[in-house]
Amino acid sequence: MVKFLIILFSLFVIVTIKTAFARRNRPEDKTKCPEVRAIRNFDLQEMLGDWYVIEYYASSEEALSYRCMRAEFTMSTFENINMNFTYSFVDDPINEILIGNISWIMPNPEVPAHWIHSEDTYEGVYNTYVLDSDYTSWALLLHCAEKSKVPRYLSSFIMSREPILGNNVVSYLRDKLPRYDIDLSYMFDMQQNDCNSTFIDIPPSLLVDRPIMSSRRHPMKHHHGE
Repeated sequence: MVKFLIILFSLFVIVTIKTAFARRNRPEDKTKCPEVRAIRNFDLQEMLGDWYVIEYYASSEEALSYRCMRAEFTMSTFENINMNFTYSFVDDPINEILIGNISWIMPNPEVPAHWIHSEDTYEGVYNTYVLDSDYTSWALLLHCAEKSKVPRYLSSFIMSREPILGNNVVSYLRDKLPRYDIDLSYMFDMQQNDCNSTFIDIPPSLLVDRPIMSSRRHPMKHHHGE
């Protein structure tokens, strides 16, 4: 009887180990957003106001297209969050400052650091998470969009109340991102210099083939399946 119980226990241990190993090595579903640890005890009111984007990542981009990205967070109601943002394109010779807006709703007031986009123009589910913030100096956002049968879209902002942020803080925030499948080699520095005016002393030859910048995709408009 004792021998039988030992054999039975051994089989149980083997099956348990194999099950755990299989779960650990199961391929992640890249069409679904990862499980995200949003900041606990988050105070949304403290998050409101002006921010500079210091570093930027988007899974659909292998080079940074934008510069001078800044954001202002406001609330229209208790559960509605708005972000007005400005930016320009790095290849624009006159540095035209463009304006965008996006709004979220808070699906669960018990989790105020998780928002979803409220516009119908965004396909599928578009989640935004505040991963961390000290409110007065820095914040870290993660965006994830899902659409059926295509890879998810991920983007992330490291933000600061000032145009620059200490390297130690940037490193601390960057270290939080790889667990969410963010490739740090494509986490780009966002230029925040010469952002307040349009360049006017530009040779006409540089303007001949200049595209209409406002018709191009803005930083919060994602492409699925790229």
